Amino acid sequence: MQGVASPTSAGVAFLARPGRPAVVTPTLAELTGPTRGIVELPVRLMWNLHRTFDLGDPDDLLWMYENVLRETTHADDLRELVNGHLLRQVWPMLNLPRGVRAAWEHRHRALRDDRALRTA
Repeated sequence: MQGVASPTSAGVAFLARPGRPAVVTPTLAELTGPTRGIVELPVRLMWNLHRTFDLGDPDDLLWMYENVLRETTHADDLRELVNGHLLRQVWPMLNLPRGVRAAWEHRHRALRDDRALRTA
């Protein structure tokens, strides 16, 4: 996987789920996904019949980001669907598997710092 960081700690990958490493982009700036409008996730990221999200609805935005960050196996999904600026804004509110959160915060200290500031 070229251009994808799957951070490791002591040689063990951070896992999105058993047997699957979390996928993390090298920079937040490359996350150029939409900031508004309606987005339909591909079936590989969301198996539910209701795969359409209104980014103007805060709950939809969180639900979409949680699914993309948890389910993707391709950095291109992240680049296309997630916006780095919005991700930083909603990061503390996302309900993510421990391995996904750890992988992103390990690679992107700004996310860890943002979460610490907002939960303090």
